[in-house]
Amino acid sequence: MAVFSRGFGARRRESDARLPPGQYITEDFPVLSAGPTPKIDTDKWSFAIRTEADMVTTWTWDQFMALPIEDVATDIHCVTRWSKLGTSWRGVSLDTLLDHVETDADFTMVHSYGGYTTNVPMADLRGGRAWVAFEFEGDPLDPEHGGPARLLVPHLYFWKSAKWVRGLTLMARDEPGFWEQNGYNMHGDPWTEERYW
Repeated sequence: MAVFSRGFGARRRESDARLPPGQYITEDFPVLSAGPTPKIDTDKWSFAIRTEADMVTTWTWDQFMALPIEDVATDIHCVTRWSKLGTSWRGVSLDTLLDHVETDADFTMVHSYGGYTTNVPMADLRGGRAWVAFEFEGDPLDPEHGGPARLLVPHLYFWKSAKWVRGLTLMARDEPGFWEQNGYNMHGDPWTEERYW
């Protein structure tokens, strides 16, 4: 049985050019999870990319932290209709990670500690559009928000920014992840309201 945290509600839409249709601004950072919060120590954390040829590249926390780190300022948008504007993150670009593997894959399945999955097209992870983030607003990422590291794909609804991320499987064909199997859109663009099937 899945456990859903509070916050799956709607509020009125506010007027701001940075808001996608149907969204409202929040000043806090709602915690929304489809299950319990896993506790992952950084000495046990790793991130792996498995290619469509079944080749695996893995980084430990120390190896990951030795990669080029970027500061990211962005707005984030949840499918439950809240948007948080002007957020600040630090992380490693997916471009950096994907440059370590050989692939012709067009799609990925994102895997999290705790079993969560979500599909993201490769085009949405490349070109400076996605990161594995480990800091939020200058502090280490809290476990409730996906710490020690989460995927950050801010141009898509936030369910695509998988918490507690542990890796990617690269795929030739698109397949649904957890929420996509349960009625959410396969892509999740907030500007075109790709919320559900």
